[in-house]
Amino acid sequence: MTEPEAFTFADDGAVPNSDLPMLLYRGAVPADAVAIEARFASNGWPPAWRNGVHPFHHFHSTAHEALGVARGSARVLFGGPLGQEVEVRAGDVVVLPAGTGHCALGASPDLLIVGAYPEGMAKRLDTRRARPEEIAEVRRNIAHVPADVPDPVQGAGGPLSRRWRRDAG
Repeated sequence: MTEPEAFTFADDGAVPNSDLPMLLYRGAVPADAVAIEARFASNGWPPAWRNGVHPFHHFHSTAHEALGVARGSARVLFGGPLGQEVEVRAGDVVVLPAGTGHCALGASPDLLIVGAYPEGMAKRLDTRRARPEEIAEVRRNIAHVPADVPDPVQGAGGPLSRRWRRDAG
């Protein structure tokens, strides 16, 4: 399997983003929701929902998130209003570290995404809408989200383990 693309985004004062990179695995999974759910679950990321991406800037300060594109395609702005637009399509997986902003800019009518969180993180999930008055609180939350989670695509030995080492230089 090929290495994922890595993206980093700066804290803009409302969307904190992360010191960990967002990872984009192109064509990493079958274009099938059941198969994606099974892959995520077998790698310690129980699937939590099927839907699309919200059309407003948001992030989660208490959990990392995996988005597996089961069908269709979408243009998503990652990293907040000053971030980067990326097109994702069936078979792609995006792994967002806690704090990484995302907002749908457009999608095919058949878009279907499987969302998942590392084991135990869905219980404390929040959805934040980039409010500057909350930035200190969400930065504290993000600092407490563990980075030592398995790779949702490739498991414990996958690239996430290497790319998300906070002590790596």
